[in-house]
Amino acid sequence: MSDLATIQKYLGEKSSYYLEHQSKTVKKEKLHLPSPNFIDEVTSLSDRSPRVLRSLQAMYGNGRLAGTGYVSILPVDQGIEHSAGASFAKNPEYFDPENIVKLAIEGGCNAVASTFGVLGAVARKYAHKIPFMVKFNHNELMTFPNKAEQITWGTMKQAADMGCVSVGATVYFGSDGATKQIVEVSNLFQQAHELGMATVLWCYLRNKAFKVDKIDHHVSADLTGQANHLGVTMSADIIKQKLPEVNGGFKALNAGDSSYGKLDERIYTELTSDHPIDLCRYQVVNCYMGRIGLINSGGASGKNDFGEAVTTAVINKRAGGMGLISGRKAFQRPMNEGAKLLQTIQDVYLCKEVTIA
Repeated sequence: MSDLATIQKYLGEKSSYYLEHQSKTVKKEKLHLPSPNFIDEVTSLSDRSPRVLRSLQAMYGNGRLAGTGYVSILPVDQGIEHSAGASFAKNPEYFDPENIVKLAIEGGCNAVASTFGVLGAVARKYAHKIPFMVKFNHNELMTFPNKAEQITWGTMKQAADMGCVSVGATVYFGSDGATKQIVEVSNLFQQAHELGMATVLWCYLRNKAFKVDKIDHHVSADLTGQANHLGVTMSADIIKQKLPEVNGGFKALNAGDSSYGKLDERIYTELTSDHPIDLCRYQVVNCYMGRIGLINSGGASGKNDFGEAVTTAVINKRAGGMGLISGRKAFQRPMNEGAKLLQTIQDVYLCKEVTIA
C-alpha cells in the first residue's frame, strides 16, 4: 500500500490542488471506473470474444496492480520512433531487448510494449512471464526529410505466434495520412481480435496547423478527446493519449477565415474547466464514459521525473483513467532507478486515499 505522505511530497506545493479537487463537470457517478470486476461488468458486455477477454485479464491480472483494474505498462518502441542511439545513449544496456523486458518485470508492470524485433528476440524466454504487447506500426526517422507516417512492420499472426496477448498501434489524427492509417489499423485490430489479442491505440495528433499563436493544441483537451472518440470507434480496448495541457483547439482552428470540425460552447463551459483533472476527464468521457480505459503517456525524461510521473498518475486516476504507460522516464536511467520510478507510479493507483474527483 502506498504512503499518501510520499505522494504529497512528490506533488509539492500543489498537493492540495491535485488531491482535493472535486470535479463539477461530468460527475464520477456517470463514469465506468476501473475496478477488480471491470472485465466482468463492462468489457464482457461488448462484442469482444472470450479469448480477447482472457487476454485483457492476463494484463489486468499481472504485476503490482494485479486485481485493481488499473494498469502500468512499460513502452519501449523509441528505438524506431526516436532512433536507437538518441534513445539508448544514456543507458546502452537497453540496446539489448532482454533488458527492456527485465525492466518491466522488475518494475512490476502489467505488460511490456515494444517492437516485433525486441519482443521476438526474447519471446521464448519471456512471453510466458509477462504479457507481451507488440507495437506493430512505427514512424521511422531515416527518410529525408523526416515525415509523420506510421508504417506497419509485421502481421497479426506473427504477433500471436510470438505469444502476444495484445497489439498496439498509432494513428496520427489530423495528418495527411490519417485516413489511410484509420482504415489500415481498424482492419488489423479486427484481425487481432479474431486471433484473441486485445488492442491498444495511441491516439496522437499530428498537424503543423494545430500550433496556433504559440499554443500547441496537439495536447488540447477538446482535440485529443475527439481523437479518443475516433479511437474507441476503431475497436481499441485501451486508448493511450498524452495528458491534456490546454483546451480550445477547435475554437483556435476556427478563428479568422478558417473552418475546422464542429464544436459546442458547452464543451468549454460545462464539460471541462481549466483544472488538469477536468481536462483529463473529458478524455475519459470520450472513451465511451470510461467503457474503454484511458491510459496517459509518461512523457520525456527530464530533471523532475518522479514528481512529474506522480502528478500525471494522480491526474489520470482522479479523472477516471485506467493507468499510465511510461517509458523514457524509466529506461533512460539505471535499471534499479527505472524500476523504482515505475513502482512509484503504481503506488498512486494502490493508494486508497487518492480517490476519483
